[in-house]
Amino acid sequence: MTDMIWVRFERYGFHRYPDAPNAVDYLKHPHRHKFYFKVHIEVFHNDREIEFHMFLNWLLSLYDESNLQLDYKSCEMMIDDLAAKIGEAYPNRFFKIDVSEDNECGAVKEFAPRNLSLARAAIL
Repeated sequence: MTDMIWVRFERYGFHRYPDAPNAVDYLKHPHRHKFYFKVHIEVFHNDREIEFHMFLNWLLSLYDESNLQLDYKSCEMMIDDLAAKIGEAYPNRFFKIDVSEDNECGAVKEFAPRNLSLARAAIL
């Protein structure tokens, strides 16, 4: 079993899909979405080891208040960018990131600790 906490936040942003198939060729042009983020992260004890509000505030600090300018980035690419920052700041933990467009369509990825044996040793 893995104990996790989660936080949610949202940001407006623009992106495009240059190689969009003809059926959705309107996606080739910059368009706006409200991107919804949900981040789960492993905790090693259940007394606020990572405090919800502090984690949320840190995540929000990674994005300024203006609209995200994402160019060609997909939800999956946005997840990878965020995962790199979480993995650096909170090493040796499992975490999961979900990013959706307008809370309708999205992607989710789960990340295992870089050094699984270190993470497990921290629990024991």
